[in-house]
Formats: sequence, structure tokens, C-alpha cells
Amino acid sequence: MLKTTLIHPDILRVVARAGHHAKILIADGNYPASTKRGPNAEVISLNLSPGVVNVVQVLRALLSAVPIDHVNTMGIPADDPYAQQGEPPVWNEYRAALAAAGTDLRLEPILKWDFYKHVESPDHVLTIQTADQSLWANVLLTVGCRTA
Repeated sequence: MLKTTLIHPDILRVVARAGHHAKILIADGNYPASTKRGPNAEVISLNLSPGVVNVVQVLRALLSAVPIDHVNTMGIPADDPYAQQGEPPVWNEYRAALAAAGTDLRLEPILKWDFYKHVESPDHVLTIQTADQSLWANVLLTVGCRTA
């Protein structure tokens, strides 16, 4: 029996073979997962219906199973209409999930077009496509290493 809250067999398979510095994208329902991915990345669709599942649910499950070094959000360009509204509310949910997992990780935004470049790297091993309807909800995780 697994002790982690992550039990999806295909996600576990990819995570188990991912090494230090591997990238895992948890994509919202608007992310172009079929075209914006790395050459080594698998896409696993968890988008059952609008809002089911969402990014924070997947983030919590991954945090229970794998060490993470960095958490990057898709930063909002200054010329985007949403930029005037401040941070997306969902980012506070991510901070709460990180704190509940006992990490001291901080969200590090990467501007949208640079975010896509980070995702398209050879280090990108997995995209988990959710049905999250929140705007600017994409999260890119960098896998850490196990320590004693």
C-alpha cells in the first residue's frame, strides 16, 4: 500500500523515473498542453469536467510524493488586461498548500512567454492537464533530490 496521497499509476510512473531538475507542469484548463511541452514530456489528462480536478489538488498530491526545489507560476505580462488586478487569487491557495506540506518554498513567477520556454525544455517530463478554470493557474515544479 502507498503512504502518499498520490495514487495515479501513470503519474507515479513518470515521477518515479524523474531525476533532480526534472520539470513537472500542472496545467490549468486553458493551457495549450498539446503544443507547449518539452520533447521528453508526457501529457496526462485529468480534466474530467470544468473544475474537476484543479491545480491545487494535484499540487497537494505531488507534494506528498516527491521533493520539490522550485515552484514557478506563469507570470502575467504588464500589457495583459489581468495585470492591473494584481495576483491571481489561486496563488494564495498554492502558498497554503506549500505551507501545509511543511515546505518553505515560495512561488516564483516567470513571465508568460519565458514560462513557455521553460516548459519546452528537455527537462520537462510531465504535464498534468487539469480542468482548473482559474486564470493564470499554471504551476511548473522542479523536482529536487531525496535527502536522508
